Amino acid sequence: MDRFNNRRVKLSDSEPPPSDVNPPPNLEPFMGVKTRRLASLHRDYTGDYLDVSSNPYLLKILDKQGDRQVLFADKVFKFTSTGKMKRRILIVTDFALYVIDPETFSLKRRITLSAVEKLYLSKLSDNFFAIVIPTEYDMLMASTRKTEIVTVLVDAAKNTSNFELDVIFKDKFEYNPAADLVKEVHFEEVVVGVKTRILVKREED
Repeated sequence: MDRFNNRRVKLSDSEPPPSDVNPPPNLEPFMGVKTRRLASLHRDYTGDYLDVSSNPYLLKILDKQGDRQVLFADKVFKFTSTGKMKRRILIVTDFALYVIDPETFSLKRRITLSAVEKLYLSKLSDNFFAIVIPTEYDMLMASTRKTEIVTVLVDAAKNTSNFELDVIFKDKFEYNPAADLVKEVHFEEVVVGVKTRILVKREED
């Protein structure tokens, strides 16, 4: 049983945003829970920040899968099971997520949207998010465009695959970066911002 309290957010517009801000549309996963940076509340979203249509290497990867509708593309940081941070290209289409090496343009991973069960985020103002894939292994990533990524994933799952993707806000959460490994991510608000720790979960006696 998960020993941390969690808060599931129903993806609806029943909870209005604060009256002193005007957030972009379709940001229901964050309303009333996430501490948002003021800049992210008023940011214009582009979607494809890499101009995928002009990159033959990226187009070849998508063409091979018969996938061409790019909803989001940008460079992100991915955390490996050993704790290393690697730069990757993240592409979200209406059917799948692609994780690509930006130096070799080799496809590291393709995940169908239907395989994603939920997303974990903290309640604080940070760049981390975890993508939980029960049939495979999970991914922990960081991006200054996290809000847009999560919004795109939720909308794509709802519009294309007709299912509601859970977005769970917790200041401590677990994820599985490998089949036999569980890690905990801890977030703590400090004077200079947010302190983040990634720990290996040990078996309890």
